[in-house]
Amino acid sequence: MGKRKVGALEKVDADLTNLQHKIRRDPSSYQDDFRNQYAQYDTFKSLFLENPASNPEVGVISFRDLVDFIAHVADCYPDLTARFPQDLVDILTLHHDKLEYELRDKLVGSLVLLRNKDVINSSILLNALFPILVSTNSKSLRALLFKKILSDLRSCNAKATDHRLNRTIQTVLYNLVTSDRASPKSVWAVKLTRELWKRQIWTDAKAVDIMKEASLTDNEKVVVGGVQFFLGGDQEREDAIEESDDDEDGIDVGRLKHQAGVNKKSKKQDRQLKKAAAMVRKKEKKKGKPHPLNFSALHLLHDPQSFAESLFHKHLQQQRKNKFALEHKLLVLNLVTRLTGLHRLTIEQLYSYLLKYLAPRQPSVTSFLAALAQATHPLVPPETLAPLVHKIATEFVSEASASEVAASGLNAIREVCSRQPLALEATLLQDLVQYRKSRDKSVVMAARALLSLYRDVGPEKLARKDRGRDAALAMRDGGGVERRFGEDDMAGVDGGIEGIELLAEWREAERKRRRREKGLPSDADSDEEGEKIGLSEEEEEEGWKNWDVESTDSDSSGGWIDVASDGGENFEISDSEDEKRAKKKARTTKEFEAEAKFGVTNGSALEAHDGGNSGPSDTQQTPVALSEREATLATNPAKRLSSLATTRILTPADLAKLHELRIQQSLQSHLPSSHKRHHAAPKRNGNNVGGLANRADDPVTAESIALPAHLGTKATKEEKIAAAKADRQEKHLGKEAKKRQRKREQGKSSTNKEKERQKNMIMMLGKARKKGKRPLGDVRKALKSGGKGGRKGR
Repeated sequence: MGKRKVGALEKVDADLTNLQHKIRRDPSSYQDDFRNQYAQYDTFKSLFLENPASNPEVGVISFRDLVDFIAHVADCYPDLTARFPQDLVDILTLHHDKLEYELRDKLVGSLVLLRNKDVINSSILLNALFPILVSTNSKSLRALLFKKILSDLRSCNAKATDHRLNRTIQTVLYNLVTSDRASPKSVWAVKLTRELWKRQIWTDAKAVDIMKEASLTDNEKVVVGGVQFFLGGDQEREDAIEESDDDEDGIDVGRLKHQAGVNKKSKKQDRQLKKAAAMVRKKEKKKGKPHPLNFSALHLLHDPQSFAESLFHKHLQQQRKNKFALEHKLLVLNLVTRLTGLHRLTIEQLYSYLLKYLAPRQPSVTSFLAALAQATHPLVPPETLAPLVHKIATEFVSEASASEVAASGLNAIREVCSRQPLALEATLLQDLVQYRKSRDKSVVMAARALLSLYRDVGPEKLARKDRGRDAALAMRDGGGVERRFGEDDMAGVDGGIEGIELLAEWREAERKRRRREKGLPSDADSDEEGEKIGLSEEEEEEGWKNWDVESTDSDSSGGWIDVASDGGENFEISDSEDEKRAKKKARTTKEFEAEAKFGVTNGSALEAHDGGNSGPSDTQQTPVALSEREATLATNPAKRLSSLATTRILTPADLAKLHELRIQQSLQSHLPSSHKRHHAAPKRNGNNVGGLANRADDPVTAESIALPAHLGTKATKEEKIAAAKADRQEKHLGKEAKKRQRKREQGKSSTNKEKERQKNMIMMLGKARKKGKRPLGDVRKALKSGGKGGRKGR
């Protein structure tokens, strides 16, 4: 059948684009024309519903063109097009699997266009598109619907967070996952939640609950998506933030200003300058805002203990029901152990499960070793970890094992013991430390790392010759004592402020310096507050000078009230500290000598020294025993220094000094080893402050276990040849060439002198001839500037 000829009048009536433009300019004048086209749409719709697989066409107008036309001008006639959105929703819902792909895409685009024109809201659009996304078999339609749904959610949360819409969609996704745990449809809930989390649209605990339920489903694909969200979702979000920051940093404001001042002005340059200024203002606003990664998905879990137990029992222990691949089992195991180490959970069956996989012939054995290290924390009983450590030492670390195997075993033991030092016995430690005399460099490095660890966390387990100077000095001063099971150096107030020992050490040094200036012994203790902290009263007032508190001007506070009881009858109230200071200063040197001799404090020292004046009990002159806390502070100077946070309120000046000391310590940590010895980091309970930080947030990977094993291996002949070829292919540049290349990358131009050198000789002949006819004034200037005055002078 040949193509039907179309008359001129019919073409005019079919010119929907021109009619659309006229309606947008004057809707009331073309209302009758729109009615005619809408009536034609109704006719086409009736024909279409009789046979949805066809595309009704009359003349040059098709049903697809009419739908597109009405969608563009629907906001001009809201009364006439009231039922038009619902018609599109019904057609898509009932016949999306039979529609022609062009008409189907046009219906979806028309619904999105109606949403952008605010003819319908987001709830109607999402409720229409999401069921189709879940149920359709068309791959192209799924991709289109997913893109449109994600775009709509992003636009709704662009200016301000739409909490109501987010809660509605989150509830729909949550019900989709929990209604049928074996259905593969839940994978769309996983994809949508993960993408919205990456773009920082959903950052609350409800999104984490959706992924938590997805990880507990029976479908392997859904489980892997949920587990990967917890293991890598935060990293994806951080990478997205860095990419956006890099895009903003791509505009060089200085370069644009320079070009605007030199080049000819144009509208394009003005737009670029305005865009750069907007970027600068946006970055300035971001400086005051908190970091978007304040809470990760692992920290937003409501009940991590039950979640980890459910994951372990369902996907790892019940192997007959869930026949997952090994790589997927390792993903689940990685998440379980990560939760165990991060939240310090207790899953006793986990360690017996790992015991059977700790063998050199086990596939992906380094992943199991990393999982064991992740699952270790200070609250795991040492008797639970001891069999695993002993098996690693037996199976991996031996003279008959390969160097890579022995090094991996030693690295795994070190990672486990860095989190629970009590897991390794002294006898086994001595045997493992002897491998530092091995011939293989990787084994030597791993053994030395284990030795260095126990010099910090448990030097008493090492032989005296292996402890090192710092550990021996720490043990002599009362430090270096291994922590008991359940004791945590970060639990309590002492560990609440990072680097508080630095400030305490600086105060102690200031106190000793002031006593030396006064001619007093620097090692003696003093009860005066100013001498104890190393500051005078004027400096104390200066430290609070910039402290701003609204409640300091309260009328009800007239000063400190000191209530002292005398037999339960008489009370003395004092509004000033002058009397206390006077009493402290009135104490004589004999009182301090009595305190040092008998080990007593305050008034008890005076009574013990005066003997016979205070009753029959004083005539015996028996020394008063120190309390347990005072004895600890007396024997352990580090404890006395770390008690600063519990005995004093830090002023703003103290916090500023603490920040300065932290920066100084971080700079000293990058010094060579010879300088580090003189600027050693402060100790906490005999352990390095930075050595036993909370490492639960840092995941342990298989590469971290296996990589040091390959550091000592020699390169093969093929690797050497490949490295040599790569070095030859690299283009080496001189200093000036690198400078010019760097300027070109920054968009900077070369100097006029460099441009002249690159010009053709024929182009420079005219200038050379003219240079010989220069006036004497120019020659004089050239001679004064150090150039030559003749023809060849420049």
